[in-house]
Amino acid sequence: MPDAEDSQTVFEVPGLAAPVEIRIDRWGVPHLYAASREDLYLAQGFNAARDRLFQIDLWRRRGLGLLSEVLGPRYVEHDRAARLFLYRGGMEEEWRAYGPEVEPAARAFTGGINAFVEMCGRRRTLLPPEFTLLGYEPSCWEPGDVARIRSHGLHYNLGDEVARALTLRDFGPEAEDLRKVREPSPHRLRVPEGLDLSVIPDDVLHVYRLATTAPWAPASGSRSAAPRTGLDGSNNWVLDSSRTATGRPLLANDPHRAVTLPSLRYLVHLSAPGLDVVGGGEPALPGVSIGHNGRVAFGLTIFPIDQEDLYVYRTDPQDPSRYFHDGGWESMVRVTETVPVAGGEDAKAELRFTRHGPVIRRLPERNAAFAVRAAWLEPGMAPYLGSLGYMGARNADEFTEAMRHWGSPGENQVYADTEGTIGWCPAGRVPVRTGWDGTLPVPGDGRYEWSGHHEPGTLPSARNPRSGWLATANEMNLPPSYPNAERTVTYDWYAPYRYRRIAEVLESRRDWTVADCVRLQTDHLSLPARGVLPLLDGLDGVDGRAGQDPRVARALGVLRGWDGRLEADSPAAALFEIWFRRHLRPALLRSALHRVLPEPDGQLERALARVLPAEDAASDARVDLGLLLSPEGRPGLEDPDEVRRVLLTSLADAFPEAERLLGDDPGSWEWGKLHRSLLRHPLAERVRERTGGEPEWMTVGPAPRGGSGDTVGAAAYTSDFRQSGGATFRLVVDVGAWDESVAMNSPGQSGHPDSPHYRDLFSSWAADEAFPLLYSRAAVEQHTERVLTLRPASGTA
Repeated sequence: MPDAEDSQTVFEVPGLAAPVEIRIDRWGVPHLYAASREDLYLAQGFNAARDRLFQIDLWRRRGLGLLSEVLGPRYVEHDRAARLFLYRGGMEEEWRAYGPEVEPAARAFTGGINAFVEMCGRRRTLLPPEFTLLGYEPSCWEPGDVARIRSHGLHYNLGDEVARALTLRDFGPEAEDLRKVREPSPHRLRVPEGLDLSVIPDDVLHVYRLATTAPWAPASGSRSAAPRTGLDGSNNWVLDSSRTATGRPLLANDPHRAVTLPSLRYLVHLSAPGLDVVGGGEPALPGVSIGHNGRVAFGLTIFPIDQEDLYVYRTDPQDPSRYFHDGGWESMVRVTETVPVAGGEDAKAELRFTRHGPVIRRLPERNAAFAVRAAWLEPGMAPYLGSLGYMGARNADEFTEAMRHWGSPGENQVYADTEGTIGWCPAGRVPVRTGWDGTLPVPGDGRYEWSGHHEPGTLPSARNPRSGWLATANEMNLPPSYPNAERTVTYDWYAPYRYRRIAEVLESRRDWTVADCVRLQTDHLSLPARGVLPLLDGLDGVDGRAGQDPRVARALGVLRGWDGRLEADSPAAALFEIWFRRHLRPALLRSALHRVLPEPDGQLERALARVLPAEDAASDARVDLGLLLSPEGRPGLEDPDEVRRVLLTSLADAFPEAERLLGDDPGSWEWGKLHRSLLRHPLAERVRERTGGEPEWMTVGPAPRGGSGDTVGAAAYTSDFRQSGGATFRLVVDVGAWDESVAMNSPGQSGHPDSPHYRDLFSSWAADEAFPLLYSRAAVEQHTERVLTLRPASGTA
């Protein structure tokens, strides 16, 4: 931080009842010690602002629809969209849904943020430089801001629902089967009675995307209806005492999100009478969602509950603001708001709502309108705010009881307590859809309504399994006995390859350590690669092709003998990823589509563009491997000769691309020369436009990276091979020997460029390392780098 703050270790903070001590360790993790929970949450808000003020100010502005107020007219449409997806119910009902602790925590936390914001007004050296570069001031918060903002969460499955409908509309069900696997299988799609697929426009989700995607996010190549499930996965597992070298349980968690500067998550230790919790959360929210409290350790991954539906309405030809429902016409609710705009006139945002939710598209020329029903717009569904209810649990039973009240997003929680109990507890609000399953949009005429939500206890769970371990990685993990047809969770799950690799390695030994868990979190073995490689055996002599085409022979020479590990220094990994993603996958799908389309020549390329996953979401190889390894019954690849032809022609095309990208000598190729992590500040381009340049701190990296979206050490990437998603935050907890736990949070704990902790962890993260996550007071004091004291402001205690 700036020199002025370094010399000042005491801050007077309005609202505190007693002093709070903040010890910052050498890795930038703050350890907060307070005399009450109210003071603790106030200090947490103050400290979050101290380290991440610009990030959380941007979070608030984007969520409330206030970007235009400081960034200008280009953000008006984003602001309008964000306002459509705010929580608009009563705050009394909202706070009550979380339990008694959340409103006081939110009030204290935002009070702490405001105290730091006001301090920046008096001491300009504390102000992060982005505000000066962009020419505006940070804002104060209302307590309700942390609950009303919903559009930053992970939402499912509207994108898949619409992508499915458009594919069915244009190319039919066999093409849709090539777009994405549905589980549990078999699952037959049924177009809901009364739904006219032709009325759904290609851009129906444009406004929804504006609301749920940051306007500065790099373009992913995704089509308007494509799902965003390429980046937002996670891994977690828990091992009981029979599986570890120490006889203590271990818990590991590495959530996967977009790779950003600063990172999405923030590590903090919160200690007050009755609460002593350490771990990660989001800096704009009070509490900790992943970590431990000295009695129970907990870690989450996405359990992709279908909490969304697109409703398609027939509107009144005489009045497009009326829609047909339950035998009569209903009027949309109209709300008009003013959007303040820097450097221009204030804009009017006309928002419309139906009984189901916000209207995202109107099509009067087709007498149609479209609205979103989302469970996450209901009371008690602000993303991750419910973690305040479980982070103080004293044992496994209290933890799982608290999870009964969890709302959004759907989560697989694994947990372990000091009594040796381990468990898996999925949670989240599951809508009841009687007679329909949510896989496609539905008419909004009253025939397709939610009938409440399934009781929390109806989801499966597990505790103390005979195997001695539990793991989740967003895969379809409903047991065979679960009645998904009657109590549908979703049919859109992630690929199983990360889970299968985790299970394979966990099952292989009984002497696990913390270091072993870190190695598994950063494991780069690709199960899709391991499945494809045997198909290359014997290809040299097929029709003499390899002998005729030296490119194929050289490609086979690089890939043969490779173990399928996507290490950063591997030549074979580089060639495989170029081949598999950019050549083999399109060739397989093109071959399959050729035989399922009634007029393939005219539609083939358009259909291929529809079923190909977006480049940075291409971490699901189930369709590809199904076509290669189980071609029986798959349209277009029943003939083994066709499989061989596709393999050979795609290899012949991939090898020269690898030469173009990496040079003529395959021995010098390295996956990490292509696949790199380069972090960019979200508003770097905006600063460049405003000032004519940008500071060097707005870029961190690049660093070579191993892995892909298919590996446990997840590293999804865009078309230019830049890492777009993965685990910048990791945690391994040694249950009972808490100071032996480790963590990672790249590029650093602070979002302030002048802080020594702005990017100090980037290189060790890129090298797949971890640092100690301290818990005991003695260990914290031993590694304290700096001490801050917050004391009550004069006359306010």
